[in-house]
Amino acid sequence: MTAAIPFDNSYVRLPSSFYARVLPAPAPRPQLVKLNRALAEELRIDPDTLATPEGIAALAGNVVPRGAEPIATAYAGHQFGHFVPRLGDGRAILLGEVIGRDGARRDLQLKGSGRTPFSRNGDGRAALGPVLREYLVSEAMAALGVPTTRALAAVTTGETVFRERALPGAVLARVAKSHIRVGTFQFFAARGEVENLRALADHVIARHYPEAAGAAEPYRALLEQIIGRQAGVVSQWLLVGFIHGVMNTDNMSIAGETIDYGPCAFMDAYDPATVFSSIDAHGRYAYGNQPAIAHWNLTRLAESLLPLLAGDGEAAVTIAQDEIGKFPRAFKDAYVAGVRAKLGLADMRDDDLGLAQDLLDRMSANRADFTLTFRGLCAAAQDDRADAELRVLFDDPRSYDEWAVRWRARLHVEGREAAARGAAMRRVNPALVPRNHLVEAAIEAAVDRQDFLVFEQVLEALMKPFEDGPSDPMFYGLPPAGPGYRTFCGT
Repeated sequence: MTAAIPFDNSYVRLPSSFYARVLPAPAPRPQLVKLNRALAEELRIDPDTLATPEGIAALAGNVVPRGAEPIATAYAGHQFGHFVPRLGDGRAILLGEVIGRDGARRDLQLKGSGRTPFSRNGDGRAALGPVLREYLVSEAMAALGVPTTRALAAVTTGETVFRERALPGAVLARVAKSHIRVGTFQFFAARGEVENLRALADHVIARHYPEAAGAAEPYRALLEQIIGRQAGVVSQWLLVGFIHGVMNTDNMSIAGETIDYGPCAFMDAYDPATVFSSIDAHGRYAYGNQPAIAHWNLTRLAESLLPLLAGDGEAAVTIAQDEIGKFPRAFKDAYVAGVRAKLGLADMRDDDLGLAQDLLDRMSANRADFTLTFRGLCAAAQDDRADAELRVLFDDPRSYDEWAVRWRARLHVEGREAAARGAAMRRVNPALVPRNHLVEAAIEAAVDRQDFLVFEQVLEALMKPFEDGPSDPMFYGLPPAGPGYRTFCGT
């Protein structure tokens, strides 16, 4: 008996060139690390069944649940600006799709479940550390309200994988609106397979953007809506200090979710040039570069869609340019709305972005902590005596004082009730994000000592990011000083 998962698969009905059928590789001694019971229930999957030996076997890839049709999907992509025509799922296998209680269709994928035809020289496995990182960060992003893939379960495999050193293996069962990427469109465009490109676009419209189907130009409407959705999600990254770390086109979801948490991290001291990824030697994917990279990636999507946008090449290019030209404004509108809320501004004024940018410039010059500064403003908006805790975050406290005069003058003009303003600000300025030292502490304890208690403690705290927690400096204070932090891909 295997876990009862209500599969309803649609991607496998596309042409066979879209994927390769492949079975997960069995794990010798699978053990459940964590099961997201609430998410399982949302997907109409019995969490108690998933926690049984049979359910764990399905999550590890040892058995294929009834109704699953395991595949590795094909895609291409620009990796650090260089086009690779054939990538695909090298260590992930899509079991199938489920329709949740909300009626939404979602993919269920096993990451780290063995080699596929797209593995190239990889082993197809995942180490425990990257699995726990993705579990923690993706679930934290969901709690922060950022569109994201979700973690259903983490399972250790009982085998060793070799990276810089020998590490325990693991599998992540993750859930997404879909795993279709910009690179999926690039795969068929590069091959000149226009009918497959059209089939993919029609599938994406039906699944993610049904309103585009009724437009006079459906594929143009599809491009426009993807651009708008991506502008929104990237603005949300910046508003919580998130750095994806590897924004290749094969890591940009068509559904507008954050996907593929490899060398990702959250910024402590504000600096738009912040980079954590060990493979991003030139800062291509630095925090402040993410909007421009999203724009670049979406331009690659528009190029891929040219054969569908118009029969005439010049007309198609004009349409693509018109739509891509909308990204900067869409991003700015979403971002400005976000910073306005973070600063407690209810009214729209032309100088709002200038006020926010002035603060950010001062934070950068003074190495002020991003999360603590904005959380501190929530109290300062109600009582200027709270400035004392904010001033000490700046190397030169007078820099904050000077800005606060402008900010309070702006708040005074609105005349909003202070308690209501502070409460609204606390709903958008988190007290806690997955700080790098917290994630690393959880990983180190699990990998080196087989102790998952720290992971559980960190996860529990991250599920309530907008609540003031206990005065535990590990979670809510300034991060410990230390050498430059680096993150690594899990491959």
